[in-house]
Amino acid sequence: MAMKLNTKAFALTAGIIWGLTVFIGTIWLLIVGSQGKTISTLGSFYFGYSFSFVGAFIGLLWGFVDGLIVGFLFAYIYNLIVPKESK
Repeated sequence: MAMKLNTKAFALTAGIIWGLTVFIGTIWLLIVGSQGKTISTLGSFYFGYSFSFVGAFIGLLWGFVDGLIVGFLFAYIYNLIVPKESK
């Protein structure tokens, strides 16, 4: 028997995780001296993002919004598909 997901909690968690992933990934690559060719492509999707310390914060914000929306949609669709619990 599957249980329903809390859409708000799932969306918030997904937003935090994705935002931090973009932020930490950018900072880590800057610290180790990478050229950031792959992660720089996020600038095509996230307005204002660049492979820099300022860009890491912009990526954090865009990643949070992106994760929030995708997390909400995932939980919402999941809840539509999962059969209702019988008591």
